[in-house]
Amino acid sequence: MITQDEVDELVDLAKHSELGDPIDWGLLAITEKQAYQMMASNVLEQINGLEKEQQTYVAMASMTKLLVENFVLNLKLFGGEKMLKDAR
Repeated sequence: MITQDEVDELVDLAKHSELGDPIDWGLLAITEKQAYQMMASNVLEQINGLEKEQQTYVAMASMTKLLVENFVLNLKLFGGEKMLKDAR
């Protein structure tokens, strides 16, 4: 069972990483608190369902996928995909 304290702690840690690249929450139909609470709860449910030795690898794989998705999204937003194609 996941506690609210666990969710809140994960939310606090995650929000510290946003300080350098803040999200414009005014454009979204969900609040910052709702989004963080929902995602933190989901992460904790997924991780807690794994054996201890699998948790680190699944977390690192998930982090890598999210970083790649964010990287590609930023390239698309700022026109960088053309730059990468031209470099080939």
